[in-house]
Amino acid sequence: MKPLISFIIPAWNEEDYIGTTIESIQCAASHYAHEIVVVNDHSDDRTASIARALGVQVIDVNHRHIAATRNSGAAIAKGTYLVFVDADTVVSKEVVDETVVVLQNGYVAGSSFPTFDGKLPFLAKVLTPIVKYLFLFLRYGAGAYIFCTKDAFESAGGFNEKFFAAEEVHLSKALHKEGKFKTLKSHVLTSGRKFRTHSAMHIVSTLFLVSIPGVRSINRRKALWYGERREDS
Repeated sequence: MKPLISFIIPAWNEEDYIGTTIESIQCAASHYAHEIVVVNDHSDDRTASIARALGVQVIDVNHRHIAATRNSGAAIAKGTYLVFVDADTVVSKEVVDETVVVLQNGYVAGSSFPTFDGKLPFLAKVLTPIVKYLFLFLRYGAGAYIFCTKDAFESAGGFNEKFFAAEEVHLSKALHKEGKFKTLKSHVLTSGRKFRTHSAMHIVSTLFLVSIPGVRSINRRKALWYGERREDS
């Protein structure tokens, strides 16, 4: 029997992206047993209705906390393999195929470092390759697409809810204790909107502050992830 793959998508006010993300997964994983779980974090737009119209499971939460939202999806997922996908990310068949091969060959976890759509500011173009190779060297997962076996996820304790950002990095470090971690050669495509709608200093300073355990700066977290969104040019 083929293992069931659970794709878990945390989402808040993602009506512009969620449909494309779901449809990309449905196409990419069509030859595998799979389920898609959208964790709707109290959206006040059409995110939930779009997801339900596409026939996927939607659960409603009110966390305003990405680690907790991801964990809520994992808690009800039925799959042997868990794949966490951001709601503004396009997944290809190549990525899913490589994910399955990696997990079937003894790895317990891995990630696809994303490419970004649209025009990026100069600083983002400079920093992205640096972060990519740093993540590859340290075997860290990128939040746009990170996967693991359910057994490894539960043994690692899931996403650490002490952190309001970089939760995928902390999960990666915990998963290293469970077995081998693999960065895929294939890439998902994710939105570069945050680079275009927030200053580089805003992004970097927010990530630094809220990545420190014990610094519960949820308001700063909201400003970047859950705040009012400017139009993406």
